[in-house]
Amino acid sequence: MPIILAIETSSELASCALLRDDVVHSRESSGVRTHSQAILPMIQELLAEAGIALADCAAIAYGSGPGSFTGVRTACGIAQGLAFGANLPVVPVVTLDAMALACHQQFAATEILTVLDARMGEVYWAQYRYADGLHAVLAPALSAPEAVAPQGCPKACGNGLSAYAEAFAGKDFAAAAQPQVMPHAVQIAQLARIALAAGATLTAAEAQPLYLRNKIAYTSAERRDINAEKAAKAAGAQA
Repeated sequence: MPIILAIETSSELASCALLRDDVVHSRESSGVRTHSQAILPMIQELLAEAGIALADCAAIAYGSGPGSFTGVRTACGIAQGLAFGANLPVVPVVTLDAMALACHQQFAATEILTVLDARMGEVYWAQYRYADGLHAVLAPALSAPEAVAPQGCPKACGNGLSAYAEAFAGKDFAAAAQPQVMPHAVQIAQLARIALAAGATLTAAEAQPLYLRNKIAYTSAERRDINAEKAAKAAGAQA
């Protein structure tokens, strides 16, 4: 079976994984500021332990987003650089897909809601069904926590649930939520193998992050205006 190297840096947790046959080995490191410095040494450790070179891999997968703006760019950039050097294809994997697969593996969930903290009072979320593989029910979206509206009562996971606990209080899906489930390179690698078998690969030059925000960077003044508007809406709702 093809060997897949996977990289995931979309959140506070950076991870990489090497999927060989049906065995996956991984490394992880916490701390957003260290992602770009931590990933390459971890990759080198994985390859050395496996006794292979990067060129022995069939593809390089990366968590394409949504997630931290800097984080998804880091994963994409590292995947591009490695793929260029080894002349390998890349496989982008949606981070919320990876979270859903992890939730299924860890909790046997078949109806799954993923909620990732998007900062600025918003969350990235999507809904999935696991039946002979992972299937999207509601595509990834960006919204206020209060606007998260899954179908039925799926198993909810992701740090957005704890980041905005008050907004989700009383929601049926939040009762047994698992906020510790986050995007990880293990599931990125597993989903990438499926995509690779289907021929869903890109060249290194074609690799791009997945952004759900129309505008990623805001000036200090714009952030103040956004926060002031949200505060005004909250005050109005309480009046």
